[in-house]
Amino acid sequence: MHPKTLLILLLLGLLSAGPGRAQTAAPGPQRHTFSRSAHLMGSHFTFTVVAENDSAGQRALRAGLLEVRRIDRLMSFWDSASEVVRVNRMAGVRPVAVSQETFDLISRTLRLSQLSDGAFDITFASADKLYKFDRQAHAGLPDSAAVRASVRRIGWQKIKLDATQHTVFLPEKGMRINLAGILQGYGLRRAKQVLDGLGIKGGLLNGSGDIYCWGRQADGSLWRVAIGDPDHPRSVAAWIDVTDIAVVTAGNYEQYFTVGGQVYGHIINPHTGYPSVGLRSVTILCPDVELADGLDEVVFVKGPTAGLAFINGLKNVDCTLITDDNKTLVSKGMKLNYYHGATPTQP
Repeated sequence: MHPKTLLILLLLGLLSAGPGRAQTAAPGPQRHTFSRSAHLMGSHFTFTVVAENDSAGQRALRAGLLEVRRIDRLMSFWDSASEVVRVNRMAGVRPVAVSQETFDLISRTLRLSQLSDGAFDITFASADKLYKFDRQAHAGLPDSAAVRASVRRIGWQKIKLDATQHTVFLPEKGMRINLAGILQGYGLRRAKQVLDGLGIKGGLLNGSGDIYCWGRQADGSLWRVAIGDPDHPRSVAAWIDVTDIAVVTAGNYEQYFTVGGQVYGHIINPHTGYPSVGLRSVTILCPDVELADGLDEVVFVKGPTAGLAFINGLKNVDCTLITDDNKTLVSKGMKLNYYHGATPTQP
């Protein structure tokens, strides 16, 4: 999957303060907010932590970002030394032994594939590259026969795992896996665990629109996350005050092409080989940032009606959707604060 969009914007004065500037603290030990950014996993990451001093804050930020870098090198689709690339090279040849960490993440993706009836599928990378998401108008879609042929190697059920040997085997030549659809979320989850070990009690981790927050801001308030308007980049349609939760968004308005006025975004339906249509953006709220990262793609592939029904069938997960015709739909438990008097719909 391609990098997440930056649909979610942060409306936090705290985040613009930069490292080392103090905020008004709640009674008790004085706390300050520190932030640092880095380019990781092909995306822009910004980590913000609440700590008692500059030394603790900067040490935590370095450690959290280094953990994401480690995971990227271990499981990247593009790094020639990664375990994922080694598995792909040996497709149709032999099983490849991988670390317990990589094996476990692949195993979890297969459970999500099963749960979603294949809407999430890391073997999507096996498809031939037929599309150019250049934001331009194209004369038409590729030939239907070429599209059918492009997905012949896709199929999460084909992946062979050996839990005893920790091996992964792709049985057909040309098969490939790509964990990008869930890797940012996993990276944020692991970074949070590193920060927990360093005693960080509050923070907000942003991986190109995948947001994971916990604890409180330096002044004791909740974290405020804003949801953007696809028609007006950098504008805000709604916001929510949250903690101990992931807020993850995918959209089709940054990587796309058009045919006859129809927008075709970069999220491919693994069943058909065609770009998913019907939705402009999907925002998932879920305590598990790794799961949330995979669920936004599931909803995009399933479409507005089936996608919303799928989320409504899960516990502790909510979503808001913006359809191709600019309708805002929300799951049964979703509560947002809307600008401009917008009224969401619960089908």
